[in-house]
Amino acid sequence: MTDAATLNATARVRQLIDLTTRLTARLTEESRVFESHRPHDAAAALAGTQDLANVYRRESAQLKANPASVAAASVADKTALIRATEAFEAVLSRHARAVEAARIVSEGLVRTIAAEVAGQRGSPSAYGASGKANAGDGRAVAFNRQA
Repeated sequence: MTDAATLNATARVRQLIDLTTRLTARLTEESRVFESHRPHDAAAALAGTQDLANVYRRESAQLKANPASVAAASVADKTALIRATEAFEAVLSRHARAVEAARIVSEGLVRTIAAEVAGQRGSPSAYGASGKANAGDGRAVAFNRQA
């Protein structure tokens, strides 16, 4: 291989390592925030994390489509990329569990609130003793079973 091909492959692998490491750090922090029951603290960095995840997805797809683009990189650099990817996958699994737990808790709170509101309204009756329709509670509550 030429020196240019080796330099390009090395630069590409190191770019992927940096991207993977940055995304792993973001997800680690988000997981920590979710696990400490403060999901609202993750909201500020959510857009940045989504941007990094989109770049990672595109770069991974390009690498999968053209693995020869990194073939000339050193074994050490390729091994570092593999290790960074393994760390990312472990953190991604942890992050998924933390987000799922936060979703379940949030949905439980919404169900509890909706049940309390419905209970306070009383049971509806369509007609009163005079035969006229009773005035109902005009407040609406929407409940969607998905977070």
